[in-house]
Amino acid sequence: MSAPAAAVQPDACPLCQHPATTPYYTDKTRQYWHCPVCQLVFASRQSLLSNDAELAIYQQHQNDPYDAGYRQFLSKLAAPLLQRLGTAPLSGLDFGAGPGPTLYLLLEQGGHQVNNYDPYFAPDVALLERQYDFICSTEAIEHFYQPATEWQLWLNLLKPEGWLGLMTRLRPEHPTDFAKWHYKNDPTHVSFFHAETFLWLARRDGFAVEIIGPDVVILKRESVAGRS
Repeated sequence: MSAPAAAVQPDACPLCQHPATTPYYTDKTRQYWHCPVCQLVFASRQSLLSNDAELAIYQQHQNDPYDAGYRQFLSKLAAPLLQRLGTAPLSGLDFGAGPGPTLYLLLEQGGHQVNNYDPYFAPDVALLERQYDFICSTEAIEHFYQPATEWQLWLNLLKPEGWLGLMTRLRPEHPTDFAKWHYKNDPTHVSFFHAETFLWLARRDGFAVEIIGPDVVILKRESVAGRS
């Protein structure tokens, strides 16, 4: 008689650290877990790529700053964020700018100054020792292996009443829809945020949050005096 299969131990949530996550979906390449606290769905830690393998995939990206279609895609975040930033010049950081930084061009057209940081393509850690009026991250947060780490970094980098503008596809509500969702098929996509995930973060850390669309979220840090 064969020995019974060992029980699969749940991975702790990489965002809120809740230990009792539950199986959400399994495909041919990896297992996904669901956090009942912050509603994050994330890929099993055993399936995460090495840094070299991850970089090899990123180097295949064709992010051309002069590509009108790519600029239009980024405008889904740039346009509503510029409306909220106002006309006074502000300082910003594009976190995870990638191999072809482009968002900063759209924001600088609005009169703001933006630095580009990327752990692979623009790893200037001196940029992480300042504070900013706004931080942007487009199609990057879903790549974070430990999103709690980057989120805490953003909290440290963001000034009081600062803005956080994010682009990521919000995950479907149910596992049956997740199973058909193409966004999960990219092996570098490992953290899948629900609208409720951002609402949870906003409540915990003192932000007002706007879900602009299925892939755009804007948060404004509340002043200490304005918090209950």
